[in-house]
Amino acid sequence: MNRCLRALNLLCLLTALPLAASAQTSPTTQVLTDTTGTVSVAVRTFPPKAVRGTLMVVAPPEVVLNNRIDRLSPGARIRGANGMLVLSASLVGQTLPVMTLRESQGMLHEVWVLTDIEAKLIPVASSYSATAQ
Repeated sequence: MNRCLRALNLLCLLTALPLAASAQTSPTTQVLTDTTGTVSVAVRTFPPKAVRGTLMVVAPPEVVLNNRIDRLSPGARIRGANGMLVLSASLVGQTLPVMTLRESQGMLHEVWVLTDIEAKLIPVASSYSATAQ
C-alpha cells in the first residue's frame, strides 16, 4: 500500500515540474551591434501581455505606476533585475523601469524590474491606460 502512494506522489511531482519551469521568465541571448563591435547579452523574455512602465513603491501595497496611483495585488510577485524575488518594502522611494502584468481585478500581480540593457531594448509605451491589460 505504501509503495503505491510513493509512486503516485512521485508521478504528481514529475508532472508538475514542467509547469513550474515554464512559469518563470527565461533569459534569451540577443546579439547587439554598436560602434565598437558585436556584443552578446542575456535578456529575459516577458509574457506578451506585459506592459512596460516606471514604478515607484510609495507605501506597500500602494505604488505609483507611470505617474498614476496603483496597487499591488495580495500575493504580488516582484522580481529584481537579477530575477530573484524582492520585497516591496525594500523598494520604497526608488523609481524603477519595470514590466508589469495585472490580475483579473486590475491590480498589479507580476512585476519585473528591468536591467539597464533591458530598459534600453524595451520601449516605453507612448500612452498608458489604467484599464490596459
